[in-house]
Amino acid sequence: MSGDRRRIYTRTGDRGETGLAGGERCPKDDPRIEALGAVDELNAHLGLLAAHVHEAQTRSLLEDLQERLFELGAELASPGTPLRLGPAAVRELETRIDDLEARLPPLRRFLLPGGGVAAAQAHVARAVCRRAERRLVALATAEPVGAHALAWLNRLSDLLFVLARTLQRQEGLRERPWPPTSADAPKE
Repeated sequence: MSGDRRRIYTRTGDRGETGLAGGERCPKDDPRIEALGAVDELNAHLGLLAAHVHEAQTRSLLEDLQERLFELGAELASPGTPLRLGPAAVRELETRIDDLEARLPPLRRFLLPGGGVAAAQAHVARAVCRRAERRLVALATAEPVGAHALAWLNRLSDLLFVLARTLQRQEGLRERPWPPTSADAPKE
């Protein structure tokens, strides 16, 4: 092994600060870092979801979403960089939502999150996406943030909800509406 091997730890964050892409230091609880961290967490959850999905088209969708999230994170790490998510990216998610939703029964009540492993993980990713959206909104109160990035995260959480429903059906599992009625009770 080479003697100039780089270590993963730098010790530069030991006092509660982190570095941004341009070298600027900021507190780890700064709204920008909170948004960046939530986007990173969402990306990790999508990776876990992809590990539980066997259908190639859905895996490809999840990988595309991960790339977009990585781009969003890179832009959040670069203050002053305009976010590149535009109206076309929002429309693309809307089209994917519409395509998936067309194959599902109409939604008449709230659904309890769960199902098989993939569906349940999609629900976790949806909840984390909502947190990332809230963190981006908090950042937007402190400095300008692209409106399309906010809309994109909002649509992404919708897509993840519809994807969870789709995965649950693919797994042959029933949705659990809330509040439950006697018609929702398991048949004996």
